Amino acid sequence: MAKRPTRRKRGARTGGPEVVLPAISTLSDLPAFADLSPSEAQLRAFDEHVAAQAADPEAASQLVLGCVVRLDRGFPAVVTSDATFRAEFATRLTKGGFSRASVGDWVVARRPQGHDMGLIELILPRENAVERWRGGSRGELQTLAANVDLVIAVYPLSEGPLDCAQVARAVVVARDSGVDCTVVLTKLDRQGEGVLATSLARFEEFFGGAVSAVAVCADTGEGIEEVRSLVPQGSVAIVLGATGAGKSTLLNALLGHEALETGAVRESDDMGRHTTVTRRMVKLPGAGVIVDEPGFRNLLVIGHERGLAQVFPKISEEAHGCRFRNCTHTHEPGCAVLAGLEAGEYPKVQLDAYLSLAQEMRESARMLDPDVVL
Repeated sequence: MAKRPTRRKRGARTGGPEVVLPAISTLSDLPAFADLSPSEAQLRAFDEHVAAQAADPEAASQLVLGCVVRLDRGFPAVVTSDATFRAEFATRLTKGGFSRASVGDWVVARRPQGHDMGLIELILPRENAVERWRGGSRGELQTLAANVDLVIAVYPLSEGPLDCAQVARAVVVARDSGVDCTVVLTKLDRQGEGVLATSLARFEEFFGGAVSAVAVCADTGEGIEEVRSLVPQGSVAIVLGATGAGKSTLLNALLGHEALETGAVRESDDMGRHTTVTRRMVKLPGAGVIVDEPGFRNLLVIGHERGLAQVFPKISEEAHGCRFRNCTHTHEPGCAVLAGLEAGEYPKVQLDAYLSLAQEMRESARMLDPDVVL
């Protein structure tokens, strides 16, 4: 008989006190199995895993297809066609294979009869994964969510000009993951139409129509339905944004009730305080599913060169025509990138962002510990 998982988990790194996980029955707004759609490749992989255990019909009958819909301290909650339950990883998976499930992962879970929890035996192949770098030279790529259809990058409007270079970081990460990205500008009520017009003009100049933007005001509901339409039923989106950017407030407006905790706004910078600590899926009424992600202080772009090229395709194409292979695109003779700038193929603000992000990636790669593999 399979080992019965525990409801408690001790801190692996610190050896600290045990963490009591919230009971599944207390969790609200989780998606149902029918709200999610595995790919054909994932369904085939599930069938193949079950067929491989055909010699033991009882063991095969305990296997179910599920999706990870919530992670509390890394401890997964899985939804299947007939239940939602906590699970941990089977020993043979932790010893012999990849055992870091993320929200959105489709898995093969075993549910022995009479047990209210389960064991994850296999993480099925991902269609995509939204990842970011976490840590310094000994850090790692952290999967924020798997099998998503859209990245919603949330940035607050402020009195100053919109920092499109910062916005571009989320777009680069999304495109490198093979996922489209839409930018949502929050806190419209705090700045007014003048700031919005200036920010949108700057946004259009920077991205040239390659990325769309929506401005919202959670208090009045302005823009909320437009954001909801980005996530139709059957689709999954992930919300990314800096700490205090207004992600939880936006999601509460989309849900139609105060389901997610929000923090008071600091007077010093008009930013909210960090409140989201759990990665989880929430089902939007009349729409699809959104992954709520803890905010970040700085979104690093280590190893996302492919995404950078996709966000700035004209600059990337011109770079192949430079006279020197190690051209910095700043002063060298025969630089095709500078020639493209002079010809008006892209604005200087776009080239400045491209060069800054490319330089950051090169410097970060040089600083990585040789044992770290991207």
